[in-house]
Amino acid sequence: MIWGEGNPSAPIMLILDNPGAREDREGQSFVCGTRETLQRGLREAGIETASVYITYLLKCRPIRAYDKPAAREACSPHLHMQKGEKKPLIAFGFGNVVAEALLPDREGATVKELRGSWQDWQGTPIGFTYHPLAVRRRPNLMRIFVEDLVALRDRWEWIRK
Repeated sequence: MIWGEGNPSAPIMLILDNPGAREDREGQSFVCGTRETLQRGLREAGIETASVYITYLLKCRPIRAYDKPAAREACSPHLHMQKGEKKPLIAFGFGNVVAEALLPDREGATVKELRGSWQDWQGTPIGFTYHPLAVRRRPNLMRIFVEDLVALRDRWEWIRK
């Protein structure tokens, strides 16, 4: 089980779909390409890694075929408990899977549609951007990814004031 990584007292909660294979095996953060892409985006946006806590919809890496809705439903209480304990000032989700899970009332909404807007996630502002793996596979998305992370930084700074 991997509950999260980064600063557990961070004001920013980042939400990915599930831990990667190397995080799961080694229990260490930022070791795979997805995390490297995320780290690069944070750095380019001027967000210190000490300001973020990364958590996941699923608390372990899914293996082969699995019932995705059932797995998300089983892990959902843990994510909500984490949010309640950590009390982030702002949250940011990565990818369509996270958007669909956290905004069930916006069924079918994609990151492409949600980018640039802020939603309410149980009383916490949340924004969305592309999954770092999508950015890694399509480098032309890096500029957009960084723009979205800059918007996160700006919103966080506005909330802090």
